[in-house]
Parts: sequence; structure tokens; C-alpha cells
Amino acid sequence: MMPHMANNLGNVFGGVILSLVDSVGAVAARRHSRKPCVTVCMDRVVFHEPIHLGELVTARASVNFVGRTSMEVGVQIEAEDLITGQRRHTNSCYVTYVALDEQGRPVPVPDVVPETEAERRRYDRAKARRARRLAERESGSA
Repeated sequence: MMPHMANNLGNVFGGVILSLVDSVGAVAARRHSRKPCVTVCMDRVVFHEPIHLGELVTARASVNFVGRTSMEVGVQIEAEDLITGQRRHTNSCYVTYVALDEQGRPVPVPDVVPETEAERRRYDRAKARRARRLAERESGSA
């Protein structure tokens, strides 16, 4: 992380990390759907620990669940002190993307097929989060 990305305490701005999360998540969504994708929502984001200037930030993304035209992508952020090699999980969040056709309309997305136990767990949890989001939208509380 570079100086223009941090506040006066030497901590990276949350917005910088959110931008990274969205960029990495969008790549995973586009790679899965093979279509342009737009961000629909970003679930609760909690910054567990600050990321400091000079640390290396790694972002990992995976498509956890697919609806008809939408995908939930999980993104995990890790910071590494390049001198000590110490790595810290700083935050994770879930981002929903919708795939678009050439006219900018939602288009169906291929299913995701969980193969490992960890993938099945992420799939089941993502399915539950999707159901909750849909219920909130229908009740008008979202």
C-alpha cells in the first residue's frame, strides 16, 4: 500500500480496500459468466484490523452461489508485512453481481457446482444470504 492510499495514521483508507474488493470480485464474476457484470450490492463489511502503509495486500475471490442472472462472490483480504512475513486476515465481504448482455440487460449465468466440503459450505451459506436479501427486498426493509 502506498502513501496516497492512507490516512494520517498510516492506515489504508477503507474505500481503497472496498475498491479492490469490487475489482477482484468483478473479475471472478466475469470469469465465471463470461459476460460483463455490474455490482448490485456489497454485504456487510467489517474491517477487523487496519492495513498499514507498505504492507502487501492480497485479495482472493470465489463465486459462491449463482441465481438466474446474479452471482454472489466472496472476497477475502489479507495483509502481509513483507519484512516479517506475518500475514493477517483483515476483512471479508460478499458482493453480488449481475451479468449483462450486449444491450445491458440481465442475462442467465451458468450454475456453480460446489465440489469440496468448503465449497458446499460457502454455497449453502450464500444461498441463505440470498434468501434473506430477497425477503428484505420484498418486505421493503432493504
